[in-house]
Parts: sequence; C-alpha cells; structure tokens
Amino acid sequence: MATSQGAFAYEEPGISTILNLTGLLLALNLLSSVLDKFLYCGLIGQLLVGILWGTPGAQWLDRDTEIVIQQLGYLGLIMLVYEGGLSTSIKSLRANINLSLSVALTGISVPIGMSFILRDLASASPLQAFAAGAALSATSLGTTFTILSTTQLITTRLGTVTTTAAMLDDVVGLVMVQIISNLGGSDPSSSSFSAITVIRPLFVSIGFAIFVFLLCKFGLRTLLRKIFEAGYKLPSFARTDQFAFVAHTCLLAGIVSAATYSGTSSLFAAYIAGTIISWFDASISDCVKTRLGPATSQAQACPQVEPLENNNGQSSSPEPPPNHGTSSTKVPTGQLIYEKYFQEPVHRILIPLFFASIGFAIPITKMFRGSIVWRGVVYAILMAFGKMVTGIWLVRFSPVLIPNPVAIVKKFATFLRQTKDSSEERENHKSKGKNPQLELKCQPAPNWTTNHQGENTPKSASPTTRNTQLAAHKNKNNSSAPPKPKSLYPPAILGLAMIARGEVGYLIASLAESQGIFSAKQSDSSTSLSSSDIYLVIIWAISICTLIGPICVGMLVRRVKKMQKTKANLGSPDPLGVWGLDI
Repeated sequence: MATSQGAFAYEEPGISTILNLTGLLLALNLLSSVLDKFLYCGLIGQLLVGILWGTPGAQWLDRDTEIVIQQLGYLGLIMLVYEGGLSTSIKSLRANINLSLSVALTGISVPIGMSFILRDLASASPLQAFAAGAALSATSLGTTFTILSTTQLITTRLGTVTTTAAMLDDVVGLVMVQIISNLGGSDPSSSSFSAITVIRPLFVSIGFAIFVFLLCKFGLRTLLRKIFEAGYKLPSFARTDQFAFVAHTCLLAGIVSAATYSGTSSLFAAYIAGTIISWFDASISDCVKTRLGPATSQAQACPQVEPLENNNGQSSSPEPPPNHGTSSTKVPTGQLIYEKYFQEPVHRILIPLFFASIGFAIPITKMFRGSIVWRGVVYAILMAFGKMVTGIWLVRFSPVLIPNPVAIVKKFATFLRQTKDSSEERENHKSKGKNPQLELKCQPAPNWTTNHQGENTPKSASPTTRNTQLAAHKNKNNSSAPPKPKSLYPPAILGLAMIARGEVGYLIASLAESQGIFSAKQSDSSTSLSSSDIYLVIIWAISICTLIGPICVGMLVRRVKKMQKTKANLGSPDPLGVWGLDI
C-alpha cells in the first residue's frame, strides 16, 4: 500500500535492530581501546568489527544501514582531519618546515615510484600502479599522533618534525583522493591518463591554500589589530562558548563547501579550516601579549612570586597588574571548543563508524589465497622500506672517501694559528720567569658535571642559571636547525613512525576500487592476477604497515627510555640529543 509523500511515517525500531546497533558501537569502542593500549592501532580493531558486522562477514546490517553508517563515518573523517589542523602549531611548523618538507616529499615520492613494481608483481597497469602508490604514500595522522603522545615525544623536536611530515603526507593524500576521483571518471581500462587529470586538483589545492593564507595575513590580521587597538570592545555574546561553537562550525562548513565546489578535496579544506582557527588563536594570544607589555607578560610567565613583608611583619602578595581589558576579550580557543562539543561524539561514534564503513569494503573472504597473501606481504615490505627511508634526513654522514679540499685548508690554517699562539704564550711565560705548569696547578679546578644533554656545566650553578641556559639552548634550537643526531635512534623512530598508513590509505584504495580503477579488465589474458586482486594486495600492504609501524615504534621507544635512565645516572649524553628536548 502506497504511503503519503507528505511526511515520513515514524516506526519504532525492533529490538533486534537496537541490540545490533548497540553491539556494533560497543564492539568498536572496546576493541579499539584494547588495541590502542597494547599495540597503538585501535583502527585495525574497528576495521575487523566492520568486516564482521557488514557485507564481507555475517551481514548483520542491511544495505540501507551500511549507507547511513558510511555517510556518518565520512563526517567523522572530516572532523578527524579538522582536529589535525587544530593541533598544528604555526611557529613549530615554520621552525622545522625545511626538514619536514624533505621528509614528506621523500615519503611520498619513494612509495609511488616503488609501486610501479606492481606491473611485474601483479600485472598492474600504470594507472593502477599510480593509484596503489597514492594509497600507500599517505601516513596515518591519527596513528602517528597516538604513538607520539603515548611515548611522550609529541612535544619534542623529533615529534614536531614527524607530525608535520605526516600532516603534509596526509594533505597530499587528500589531494590524491580528488585525483583518484577524476581518474575514475575517465576510461579505467586505458593504460594511460591525461596529465591534466592529475595536475588540476593539485594546482587548485595549492591555489586554494594560497588564497586562504593571503586572506588571513592581509585581511583577518589587520582586522584583529584594529579591534585590539580600539580597546577590546567586543560584545559579550562574542566571548561565549556557544558563539565560538557556531562560528567554528560555520567556518568549517563554509570552507569545505567552497573547496568542494572549486574542485579540490573536502578533507584538505577541513585541514585548512583547523589551521585557520589555530592561527587565529595564536594571533589573539600575541595581540594580548603586545597590549599588556613585557612586564605583564613576565608576571604571567612566572606566576609564583614570593610574598612581601610589610612594616607590621605580615606577608602580603604583590598587587596584580592592572586589567587592560583581557577579561573582556577572552575568546574560547579552537581546542577548547573541540574538546567541549565535538571530541566525545566524534571519537566514540563518528570515527569508529568511519573505520567500520571502510571494513564494509574489504573482501576478507577473498584475501586468504596463497597468490594474494605472498604478494601482499612482499608489497608491504617494499612499502615499509619506502617510508623508513625518510629517516635518512636525520643520519649524519661523514664523507671520508672524498675529502673536501676547502675543509683541509681551513683545518691546516687553524693548526698553524694555534701552534703560533702556543709558541708565543710560552715565550711570554719564559720572559716573565714563571712556570706555566705550576701556575696551572695552583689554579682551583672547577667542579664540573655532565647534564642530560651531554654538556659540561658547573655543579655550583644555581637552578636559575641552569634554567636560563636551557632556555637559551631552546631559543637557539628554534632559530636555527640543530645538528643531526650522532646516534641512529632518532632516524629509526622517525622512519618507523611514518610507516603506518591507516585511514587515508584505506580511503584512497577503497575509492579507487569503487571508481572501477582496480576492477578494469586487462588486455593481457595471461595475467596471473585479476585487477580486483590488485586491490586485495594493496589492502594487505596497508594493513600490515598500519600494524607493524606502531609496534616497532613502541618497542624502540621503550628501549630508548631505559637507555635515557641509565645514561642519566652515569652522566652520559642522551641517545636522542637535542631531538629529545621539548620545544
């Protein structure tokens, strides 16, 4: 019987549907928590739950429910990328941008170049090899954040370089999503594709990012400066959490819509939106510090002040600096708004549903064939090496076989100058009739010790002096690039942390499969694998890399932590050097 189209008739869901969806959400969160605690890869558990509940497994969900879960899960992916943009520090990004760009470009180009081995390994076409390389060029941003946060390296220089490179890899991966979509619109059976299909989304994304940057630099910054110079006269409703929530949500939705209609990736736009809000919060903080002046900034930086004694002998705290309107200009930050309104529903419902929807697209029943398994393992090893090679940017090379003539001349000139100075000093001591050896023995030997950075400092130095030296060391590291580490632990941690592919890799591979790129029929009938099997090989590689990356990083960091404790007790240098210091 046909129902009226004027309204949707409400029907109470059955108890089987309620129990099914409740069990799905519980299983997604419980298995993710367990795997995150021990292996730092909870998304693997959510994928397995999606495989079990969805079409590849028990088929406990009908097709309409899977479509709704897929749509809600994509919202979770947008919010995950948006959270990554909020976590981006513009100052840290500027300080390490050259090294991070080198690491990111290496982590993108090497896997894409090595993926063309699939033409011999799995009889793939150039288009299919490019799509496979695009899927394996991304780095799991969520997994990288989880690893570094758990190992307490997220705030170090090594953590900053790793997360920035992972973000850049994901940005390029998000552009690859749009490229794969455009490639799928063409003839998938063609072995060649137009360069415009690849270049157009890339240049649109770069142009969109440049436009947003110019708008923030010359538009919003000038507006903020005028507002603060006017005396911080902001209306009261503009300082509430509800207004900030609406403003941030509208900004996110607007930028995502504009980017999608302009031809670039909506996920890339979500990352740009998070970065804009992070920049806005930093600009507000800088304007407040400039307005309050250096004296108030020092008082805020050092809140613990010793009490003063008045004439009556009673202790009294110093009066706080006068309020210049900071209370009237206090604006909630993007991180606070995200944690208050978005974090729990996104991390407990939307993101698990996204990984479950990716699990719906994994044909697990077809993956455990011998020809698929060994090719997937071989391809995974190659792709793991393609990311580990990024650690070479932190390896210190010593060109012994090819000496530098300029360096040799400089060393020889320095040696002659030192020899001349020492001979003149001996002559001066002889003319004065003093014995330099006795004079040195009479001088009191300073009491030196070795700090955790491997540098010699006097034991008599006060804590204030040590803090000043450490602050100067940090400022020096922020202004200039630090020397490359002497040990191989920082390069190894960087390379292993970049191995995990995760959500963006699954997204690109699933999108390429849905667009028919991996389902194209080959012209060669003697191929050992069909085109749909190439997708299974890629899924094997993504899953293995996502699993072994966090495990290897966790084992290596635990070893480094033990070495740091041992070397600290013995007074030896830190195995991570300046790369293990907070910045």
